[in-house]
Amino acid sequence: MTRWMLVLASLYGFLGVAFGAFGAHALKEKVPPERLERLELAVRYAFFHVPALLAVAWLASACGGELFVTIAGWAFGLGVLLFSGSLVVLALTGNRRWGAVTPFGGVLLLVGWLALAGAGWTIAATGEFSTALDSAC
Repeated sequence: MTRWMLVLASLYGFLGVAFGAFGAHALKEKVPPERLERLELAVRYAFFHVPALLAVAWLASACGGELFVTIAGWAFGLGVLLFSGSLVVLALTGNRRWGAVTPFGGVLLLVGWLALAGAGWTIAATGEFSTALDSAC
């Protein structure tokens, strides 16, 4: 899980920069402002979740396959794909049907944050977190 979380975090960071630059330069004069706002929102939420995915990767590496860590990883990974991905497609095409996908991604992002909180609670209660910090430093 650690490998794919690191790769996914890196890809989302790359795509955030690419779509942000594309929107700011290539699309600025070609699409309506409300579609550019959707693209900016997609980029912003992708970037918000890059550090979360990196934290999940680190926790997976340091603390093993803890259930909450696994749930957080999947929820963040799929949540960014559905939330930001649907907003990017909506911004680029103007096809409003993609807006129906966005809330599912948002719910997954919320699940990811709750699962990460659960992982923190569980790992801290077992003492694995301080062991993981000791081994990481």
